[in-house]
Amino acid sequence: MGKGLIIAAFVAALSGCTTARGGFCAVSSPLRLSGRAVDALSDEEARALLAHNRKGEKLCGWRP
Repeated sequence: MGKGLIIAAFVAALSGCTTARGGFCAVSSPLRLSGRAVDALSDEEARALLAHNRKGEKLCGWRP
């Protein structure tokens, strides 16, 4: 399974507002990558990661 597919599946799994164990803020955390990992992301992966972190900023008060 490719790295991009794994990241996309991970972000998709975390993107729901409510899960069986609790809301988004209870089960999610900011996704932080090293500079090397960021350089290796495709545009689609970078957009998905950014969307996840922006959702957390808005719903959970995450700070960069």
